Amino acid sequence: MADSFLILAQVAGAPSGMMNIVFIIGLFAIMYFVMIRPQQKQLKAHRELVAGLKKGDEVVTQGGLIGRIQVVSEREVTLEVANGVRIRVLKSSVAGRYATAGETAPAAKTEEKKEEK
Repeated sequence: MADSFLILAQVAGAPSGMMNIVFIIGLFAIMYFVMIRPQQKQLKAHRELVAGLKKGDEVVTQGGLIGRIQVVSEREVTLEVANGVRIRVLKSSVAGRYATAGETAPAAKTEEKKEEK
């Protein structure tokens, strides 16, 4: 009985080196499309958001502070979080625009326009 397992192992053979290479390349391709590419898209969208900040925009920071932009400089923005209360934060810490209950988020507006066409 032990001889039959040896025969089967010899007939089936180990996977060739080419199959191993194809498997590794396929694994990297899956990782690229699942992990790296979405992260690059998200980074690009954040850069566009930071570049498009202007006075009067209502934004939320990564820390959860919500405020209206008063001053925009090269690296910082000044947010008014309450009447007369202003704070300076780095532009990179702005997580996104803040949409109030009556408004639709800017991303949703563009998606609706695409669907209408």
